[in-house]
Amino acid sequence: MAEDSLGRAARTALGVIRIVNGALGLFAPRLLIARIDPRDPLSPAAVYAFRLFGVRTLLIGRDLLRPPGDTLDRSVAEAPLIHASDTLTATLLTVGRKVPPRSGLALVAISGLNTVLALVAHRRTLG
Repeated sequence: MAEDSLGRAARTALGVIRIVNGALGLFAPRLLIARIDPRDPLSPAAVYAFRLFGVRTLLIGRDLLRPPGDTLDRSVAEAPLIHASDTLTATLLTVGRKVPPRSGLALVAISGLNTVLALVAHRRTLG
């Protein structure tokens, strides 16, 4: 199945979101951490984890913005699982009161939007 305009738009939006979040995670992890957990001092483990997240997210975002081919097909195929696991993690953190409710709801909303975009891109690109 050829990619249609909705699939391309979903893939592009997801790619841009990933690049922005990945760059923030890699180069400004403290900014993201402070939005989720405002305690000071920040955990060095959280900084480390956000930098790992940033690298992964930047690379996947780059792949999603490439022209169709093997790399794009793999990235589009894997995106729903990656984003669904992010959404599940955000939901568990929120329900378990491990993050402030407002931060948790934002995490669930952002991850949920990414999951929807990933599913639309997958369905419209790979069939």
